[in-house]
Amino acid sequence: MHFVFKYLKPYYAHMAVAWSLMLIELAVELLLPFFLGKMIDDGIVAHNLHTVVMWGLIMMGLALLAFLAGVTNSFYSSHVTFRFGYDVRKKLFEKVQAFSFKNLNEYPTSTLITRFTNDVRQIQNGIFMGLRIMIRAPLLVAGGVMMAFVENWRIAMIFLILVPLLVGFLFWVLKKARHLFELVQDRLDQVNRVMQENLSGIRLIKAFLRSRFERGRFKQANHELMQYTKTSLRFIETSMPVLLLVMNMSLLFIIWYGNIEISNNRATVGEVVAIVNYALRVSMAIGMFGFLSMAFARMTASAHRLEKVMNAEIDLLESEQANAHHTITAGKVEFHDVSFRYPDSKEKILSNITFTAKPKEKIAIIGATGSGKTTLFQLIPRLYDVSGGKIRIDGVDVRDMKLDLLRKKIGYVPQDPLLFTGSIFENIAWGKNDATRGEIIQAAKDAQIHDTIAGLPEGYETMIGQKGVNLSGGQKQRMSIARALVRKPKILMLDDSTSALDLKTETKLLQAIQKYDCTILMVTQKITTAMTADRIILMDEGRLIAAGTHKQLLATSSLYQKIVQSQYGKEENDEHQEYLS
Repeated sequence: MHFVFKYLKPYYAHMAVAWSLMLIELAVELLLPFFLGKMIDDGIVAHNLHTVVMWGLIMMGLALLAFLAGVTNSFYSSHVTFRFGYDVRKKLFEKVQAFSFKNLNEYPTSTLITRFTNDVRQIQNGIFMGLRIMIRAPLLVAGGVMMAFVENWRIAMIFLILVPLLVGFLFWVLKKARHLFELVQDRLDQVNRVMQENLSGIRLIKAFLRSRFERGRFKQANHELMQYTKTSLRFIETSMPVLLLVMNMSLLFIIWYGNIEISNNRATVGEVVAIVNYALRVSMAIGMFGFLSMAFARMTASAHRLEKVMNAEIDLLESEQANAHHTITAGKVEFHDVSFRYPDSKEKILSNITFTAKPKEKIAIIGATGSGKTTLFQLIPRLYDVSGGKIRIDGVDVRDMKLDLLRKKIGYVPQDPLLFTGSIFENIAWGKNDATRGEIIQAAKDAQIHDTIAGLPEGYETMIGQKGVNLSGGQKQRMSIARALVRKPKILMLDDSTSALDLKTETKLLQAIQKYDCTILMVTQKITTAMTADRIILMDEGRLIAAGTHKQLLATSSLYQKIVQSQYGKEENDEHQEYLS
């Protein structure tokens, strides 16, 4: 619960006001039975109408005071609750934004969404109840018992046996319920994960006729959530009848014993009525514990889940030696004996990679699927850190550069282009906050997407669906390239991002980006694309096998010859060999 109190600290003053108002409500609730007893003994039994009216007016005034205190308490409680939710979601989002890829692998998207929504809401419910009734309930129990002793200590002795027994029982219920509700939240994560995967891949599911299979997956996850929720709620609800049975038996005993005390002149009718009222209030407060314990159990379970995310150790941080003056000016990229393995994995993805990309040089990286091309790209902007060796940009180790200065000068187009819900203009401008309309249009022209945009009814203001669902693969790729170009990067990285383009469009695009003052690194599977590069780097199983121009590799590398042959056929390959000889 330290996590919760940390984010409540700015609102301690508001909480103090809420609790003060709650204490006014509590005081009124404890005084009303006492005054009722006085009205019965001094007014009704004594046939004194003036006393009845006096105590009645006092009780009505106190009830009005309690009403006003309760309304104001709800206002302050709501303020604290909603501000807490706002602050936690803000900090949680900032934390996730700072996550490395390793952290994101530990916390899938679905479980993070559950924490942002359901877990935060459970804590908010607990805080509101804590300010409104959660603390009031135990104080009402303690105050009711004390006031009962003030009225008649003999009859009130029953509370000394009853209350500790029930409170101990409730603490056991609370401890057990917390574990059960943690399991419920885990199952909710699974339901969200299945839903997210299905909504993202609904077209593929329909194309492969896998709807029945996916319904089965969802049914199983949903069934598990239902079973664990049912078990948790049944456990909590079972405690309520036990509490009510014991308290009702206690009420009957108080009335029976009170009658004996009245007959023996050791108690008055007003005292017995007052104690019965206190017993009812204590009964309701303890009965409320069942509901409160369920809310508190959910709150603590959710707080524990959020705390794990907030306290997650981020393995990729800026070095203390990071220099704000180190920025990318020329775009020279050097790999020195670079090796890499993913966190918590023993298998090397890259081994002893060494090469240099000179400023304004265009280098194509080619190789079989799984050869480490995309991983190599991810090391340059420090999305991962190398396991061995060094990567230098303009002579400076990337680990000694400020992350924002490093990434600000890099234009990265991923293998799977991602567009956001919004207009085309906003999606391209996403690459540069202060981009002018002219810059955006020029980037779109160079990316060979301007004519397509201009042909749309709303042009650059055309809205894009989630993830660019209303665009073709080639349109999404060119839009992503425009977003990278508008940055005017010093290093442009294209990760197989022209795969959906026809040869003519791709040629125009590659010619257009040549005018940019940047080093170009492009992963590709097309020999035609690789041939336009100044140099080609050939990779296989995480190793750099060969490097050179298309002609040099065709003459010296058997692997490259096989790749060319697979794309052009044996005759074309023989023509290349004959030309080189």
